[in-house]
Amino acid sequence: MPDLVRGPLIAAETLAELIATPQAAPSILDVRWELAAGAERGRYLEGHIPGAVFVDLDRQLSDPPSQRGRHPLPGAERFGAEMRALGVSSRRRVVVYDAATSMAAARAWWLLRYFGHPEVAVLDGGLAAWVAAGRELQGGDVTPEPGDFVAREGGMAVAGAEEAAGIAARGLLIDARAPERFSGALEPIDPVAGHIPGACNRPTAENLDGAGRFLPPEVLREAFARLGARGGAPVAAYCGSGVTAAHEVLALELAGCPAALYPGSWSEWIADPRRPVARGGG
Repeated sequence: MPDLVRGPLIAAETLAELIATPQAAPSILDVRWELAAGAERGRYLEGHIPGAVFVDLDRQLSDPPSQRGRHPLPGAERFGAEMRALGVSSRRRVVVYDAATSMAAARAWWLLRYFGHPEVAVLDGGLAAWVAAGRELQGGDVTPEPGDFVAREGGMAVAGAEEAAGIAARGLLIDARAPERFSGALEPIDPVAGHIPGACNRPTAENLDGAGRFLPPEVLREAFARLGARGGAPVAAYCGSGVTAAHEVLALELAGCPAALYPGSWSEWIADPRRPVARGGG
């Protein structure tokens, strides 16, 4: 059958077609998670896309909190083992989704791409788009057959703290948090408020429409160009702990602007008191 997926997003109707075609059926990962509530396994058990397997973002898509931040990247060996247990195979497409906004799903998308999976798509609009399309849900748990995915680092660009500071000075470093956190006016999570000097603010919510779907590529392209994403200058994104910044990297990819992720993000930056902190500008 023809390839129904192009680029990093997939529509609910297209996913339904793939599920209905045995030779094209993807592995589906449910990554519902909220910053305040954590992994939403209970909501998954109540109803999910048929065949979807639940993924715990805090446990399976991150290492425990440390000096590397609140959601450090997992190592290749552990991540690969987690994905194989979820049924992920290298030659089978993976589709990831969350409740609606793709803020959590983008973390799974980025990690799978970073660790070398060649075909990963995010369900645009998440589970809400699936339900709005009139598609049925499945209750209970799903136990998949083990996959054969082997994780190898290097599939996506990353930046450490020093690289992020350098990109802020000579290119475009985007802070994906809400304006009040960027400015330092309010910081409900991390012990220090503010942002990396030289960073620009574009909250990830600004990449979406009212239904939680990504804005058209040309609209995103214009928005990022206004921030300075043009002329071949390096671009990177960060947030509080590297989760929603992956959503920013996804939006930048849709806009045709490859960008690095600073995985440790603000929670790692402030772990070293010698690093400078800027405030204002939100």
